[in-house]
Amino acid sequence: MLKIKWLLLILSFSCLISCSKDDDMELVADIPGLGGDTWKASALDKYLYDSLTVPFNIAVKYKWDQFEFEVNKTLVPPKEEKIIPVIDAIRKVWINTYIAEADSLFFIKYCPKFLILSGSASWNSNGTITLGTAEGGRKVVLYVLNEFRTKGMTGYKYSDSSTVKQMFHVIEHEFGHILHQNIMYPVEYKRINPGLYTGNWNNISDAEARRDGFVTAYAMSGFDDDFVEMIAIMLTEGKAGFEKIVNSIPAGSSVNGTPQAAAKAYLRAKEAMVVNYFNKVWDIDFYSLQARTRTEIEKLLY
Repeated sequence: MLKIKWLLLILSFSCLISCSKDDDMELVADIPGLGGDTWKASALDKYLYDSLTVPFNIAVKYKWDQFEFEVNKTLVPPKEEKIIPVIDAIRKVWINTYIAEADSLFFIKYCPKFLILSGSASWNSNGTITLGTAEGGRKVVLYVLNEFRTKGMTGYKYSDSSTVKQMFHVIEHEFGHILHQNIMYPVEYKRINPGLYTGNWNNISDAEARRDGFVTAYAMSGFDDDFVEMIAIMLTEGKAGFEKIVNSIPAGSSVNGTPQAAAKAYLRAKEAMVVNYFNKVWDIDFYSLQARTRTEIEKLLY
């Protein structure tokens, strides 16, 4: 009798294990990328394939996959009606302008090969927002796509322009990283105002950062980000916009003791190094690229 009871117990336990494995297999089958994410290609998929994959070997992922993001963040997928306006704008502002100043071979060689889209922002524990990330020059993640509106889109208002410019700021910033990771900018750049970089940048305003010769507060986080923030701001704000930033630095000294004249000189020195870097390393006329980029942004917004 005891043997029978043990046999029944073993059989029951085996059944539980078997059921558990079957359930696990069903869950695994639903993980995106492992067989649970099949769908019929839509007109949107064809647009993305024809617009980015075929000419530039860039894949766009807009269908939700949590594994593309930090698992501890609460995010939402992008609205499908936002995808084509976003990609069309990216082609006009970023892709076409670089190709016009360099060529398509340059762009295809150095552009990231994956664009991952999120509808919302990625909030960090320190109160900052991640609006874009890049991984090894291969993948760029863009956030806040659901807030993207340009002139002619329903509900557009002038305040939406900051969201649009921020998206291009992220793209230019990340592409700047790709370029300097392939060929480094001059080491002299790191000697312009080296003692003023800080990990506390998120508690500093852009206006305060500019009084120390940084184009944004985030530029104070390190040498590389300082360099690419200069690229991003100069391209998205245009020459007149950058001049306005430099001239906005007030008289007197910063809390760190940087005089107005020194802060302006730091920004001018960084501007010159960015322009020379693009010219000498990539054979790109930066001011021409800047003018093209700003013109395309203005067409979208004004």
